[in-house]
Amino acid sequence: MLQIRGALRTFVDSSTETDRDLAVLDGRVVLHPAATDLGAHTLEVLDATGCVVTPGLVNAHHHLLQSAFRTLPGTRGVPMRDWLPTMATAYAETGIDPELTHASALVGVAEGLLSGVTTVADHHLTWPEGCDDVGIAAATAQAARQLGGRLVFVRGSARDDPESAAASAENIVAALLGEIHGGISADGMLQLAVGPAGVHSDSEMTFRLLAEVAERHGLRRRTQANEQVDVAIALERYGRRPLDLLEDWGWLAPDVTLAHLCAVTPDEISRLARAGVSATHAPGCDLPMGWGIAPVAELLTAGLAVGLGTSGGGSNDAGHLLADARLAMQVAPLVGRPLAAREVIGMATEGSARGLGRNELGHLRPGAAGDACVWDVSGVADAGVADPIAGLLWANPGRRPRHVVVAGRVVVRDYVLVEADDHEIADSLRRLLASRSRGLRDSGR
Repeated sequence: MLQIRGALRTFVDSSTETDRDLAVLDGRVVLHPAATDLGAHTLEVLDATGCVVTPGLVNAHHHLLQSAFRTLPGTRGVPMRDWLPTMATAYAETGIDPELTHASALVGVAEGLLSGVTTVADHHLTWPEGCDDVGIAAATAQAARQLGGRLVFVRGSARDDPESAAASAENIVAALLGEIHGGISADGMLQLAVGPAGVHSDSEMTFRLLAEVAERHGLRRRTQANEQVDVAIALERYGRRPLDLLEDWGWLAPDVTLAHLCAVTPDEISRLARAGVSATHAPGCDLPMGWGIAPVAELLTAGLAVGLGTSGGGSNDAGHLLADARLAMQVAPLVGRPLAAREVIGMATEGSARGLGRNELGHLRPGAAGDACVWDVSGVADAGVADPIAGLLWANPGRRPRHVVVAGRVVVRDYVLVEADDHEIADSLRRLLASRSRGLRDSGR
């Protein structure tokens, strides 16, 4: 059993806080454990004196591959029509395969854990013709498991042949989960989902065939909608808005999560709420790139579950979800009412988890998965802070947790990864990218 003792306050969920110690037994949160509960278990104690405890953060929208493609020339503050082909060229020149995918995922998952992200949803969209698709998915899953993080792997599609994408999704499910229905491994560390990039890139057939895969295996569905380019291309190509198409194609439903949702009308928000769709806000991508700002307050008021995601390194450059939570809170008044810090922390935890269909994640109520972050608030950056929960976002930009726990297991201790050296992970990716760059030069390309 793990006990986290002495915290100033524990953020159980967006409406509940406590100053009691937190205990995790057999990977689950327990309330007031007695000595008899231990059985054959040993007791491990994490000292949380001067700290605030929260649930593990849930990054509901990432592109882990892009951790290898950050700050590329021509990718900052440009229209998405220019950004997409620039990124595609970089992928093609580097070569996307299980080796690169594993190295990129290690970087992205490690970065997430070191900043408090215990679950990350990886929307993988890049599948070169003839690639080892199962190998790419397995390499990503292996990276997360190596470090002790939870992964949601989304077999995405971006202009892929519809039938090939569906067959690939079937193969990935068979290889990674076998006969398990519902898309989640027995230990809860791996979840599979499907998701076209959006109506701007994928056809109705892709959406329908991937939906059939999801129905057969009980998978969640995820896509991106209503960034500005998505709306523009949908109007040009179909004469309709993205949500009109998604509704006709069967993708406005309770098992669907839509990322971005920057350019949505009040009527569209009402339609989303009636359909039971969940949303993911990605301000760290959309705002600096100039792709819009989701009206989060309106989405929440309408009753949508709203989560938070960083999106990928090709547009955000960082996988620091708490920093993006701070940004979401700061920009909210520009597109609606202000958001309270507790609301936004709730988005980064239980809101994201709800969009994944994971009721055990994102909170610390009894029975929850034992995923937690211990944040030290005793330093000068938090001096004078009257409310340490609100201070998690308002004070100390770039804050990192002292300890991170996943399923009752400490994976970050005193700001350091337990299972790997983050500098070695970074060096491995740098060496791999350098070797491929040399290969391109040597071949005369």
